[in-house]
Amino acid sequence: MKKALVLLMIVIALAGILTSFRLMEGSEGPGYSIDSLRIIYSGGDAAKWPRPNLDSSVMPGFQDIGALGKPPYPADNPWSKEKEQLGKLLFYDPRLSQSGQISCASCHDPELGWGDGRRVSYGHNRQTGRRNAMTVLNTAYYTHLFWDGRAGSLEEQSVFPVQDPKEMAQTLTAMVSNVRGIKGYREYFKKAFNSDSVTLNYIQQAIATFERSVVSHSSRFDQFVSGKSNALSNEEVMGMHLFRTKARCINCHNTPLFSDNQFHNDGQSLYGAKMQDLGRYETTKDKKDLGVFRTPSIREVAQTGPWMHHGNFPTLMDVIEYYNLGNPSPIQKHVVIDSSTLPTTSPILRKLNLSLEERKCIEAFLRAISTTPRKPFAPELPQ
Repeated sequence: MKKALVLLMIVIALAGILTSFRLMEGSEGPGYSIDSLRIIYSGGDAAKWPRPNLDSSVMPGFQDIGALGKPPYPADNPWSKEKEQLGKLLFYDPRLSQSGQISCASCHDPELGWGDGRRVSYGHNRQTGRRNAMTVLNTAYYTHLFWDGRAGSLEEQSVFPVQDPKEMAQTLTAMVSNVRGIKGYREYFKKAFNSDSVTLNYIQQAIATFERSVVSHSSRFDQFVSGKSNALSNEEVMGMHLFRTKARCINCHNTPLFSDNQFHNDGQSLYGAKMQDLGRYETTKDKKDLGVFRTPSIREVAQTGPWMHHGNFPTLMDVIEYYNLGNPSPIQKHVVIDSSTLPTTSPILRKLNLSLEERKCIEAFLRAISTTPRKPFAPELPQ
């Protein structure tokens, strides 16, 4: 009886050791216990972290994930409190649109992760857009805007929705004229630009300045890598490790922004289907851009669903499952296909063979880089 009890205790102890020191497939170096991962990742020195599982194409200039710094402002449009305040008013003002009913905040609601929670948005005359409304959160750190990167700055981006016939459906001339006709705006422009003139350039600069102020609060992940070792649960710590190793998420979602600011084909062009979208190619007409889309930041990702450029993935686990399967992209023949414009999924992506437990850990980590949604009051608009 005693021998049986001793044997049982040994088996239980060995099981615990094997669980604690389980090797992560696809990672490099030895296996790590949860306790050792917690110490290493929260130690304040990313150089001591386990080696990330990187594709050779990603290695040059690679920057690991970490705490997000202050947002950058361009030299030709520096920050000022007055400019940010004016930009906020314009962001919430539906009078910039033709109908007088649609503002930037209509599709970028702070209570919905600065998106709108829809697969695609409603616009002018209840028309639906083609792509999911991207969050405004952390756009200050992007080098290109929109899913296809067609705008190179927030100033440039700010007027695209105004002119889009499916969004605000307004000419820029009419938009400026509308704002100029609101007497209450004159004092705000004077404070922001030392001039009561209302110009397109001033409107763009003010909106862009406000949008650059919309940044993430410190997440539990940020607190963890800054030294608060108990900020993440065991499941979340393992999720972070998998994110950087076996799951290979780090290849595209790197840097403190959790985006490489690059463009990739993730197999979601839906080529040949009614929802076909060739991504950046539609802007550049360069065949290397067929089916590629900008890597979105996944900071605040738990707030910003549904996911992907078409909004077809209703849960985070759907996204994780898709990447786990290696991003299958079957060609559908619902429409005529031109074989000369066949998108090719990025070779960075491959089958991951993640267990259900590992997928749950990754989902838990993604929620740990998200913060509590803000619920600010909309400003009182000038009259």
